Amino acid sequence: MARIRALAIDCGGTLSHSAPRVEGSMVAWVLSGDLGLRLPEEFAAAFDSAHHRAWHEDRASGAHTPFSRVLATAASQCGVHLPDPDGASEAVFSSLPDGRIDGKAARALRRLHHTGLRCVLACDTQRPETVRRHTLDRAGIGSCFHALVLSSELGWRKPHPRFYAAVIAAAGVDPEEIVFVGDTPAKDASGPRAHDMMAVLIASDGRPHGLDSRIGVLHRFAELPAYLEDRYGI
Repeated sequence: MARIRALAIDCGGTLSHSAPRVEGSMVAWVLSGDLGLRLPEEFAAAFDSAHHRAWHEDRASGAHTPFSRVLATAASQCGVHLPDPDGASEAVFSSLPDGRIDGKAARALRRLHHTGLRCVLACDTQRPETVRRHTLDRAGIGSCFHALVLSSELGWRKPHPRFYAAVIAAAGVDPEEIVFVGDTPAKDASGPRAHDMMAVLIASDGRPHGLDSRIGVLHRFAELPAYLEDRYGI
């Protein structure tokens, strides 16, 4: 039986409900209301265009364009000087809601943490680490995580090899001793398996066709403690 020493856990769709989509009108509201910036009417459309373009480029390359750069690009296109793009980025995500952590998932995570497993949050997100930590702390699970690997901080997204390398390094154990848990087959199941980790897919509709038979499938994260106990004796 394989020895499991760490969990790498996705956030949106796994631990939490998905966060609301960030739109230009919302960003303009925060920047003008909270930071007092005078923005022209076309800023919202400029942001949406820059954001959409960055998303497509990142999807093709595996990189993660900083949200602050998207803000600066949109502002520049409108003739607006953004003196502190990083501060503006944090202001936006401090004002806009993050995905709500599922209560049953939080209880399951605490139970797993108490077994001594190292838990690493491993997710693609635009939110800075300070904002995501606040979300975790508010749900009472911040202390459960040994480390956070966020695409917004790393500059690489799943399924890029550099993302998985960062997860393995953060866990501090061999990849064969890590179970990666998430809700996206390519990023959270097949990708980790290709980098020698074990994987469990959270899929409310059941096992996707063609998924590697070595990958476990659960309907929800709350089922994970029983699954790991049954399969690995944890």
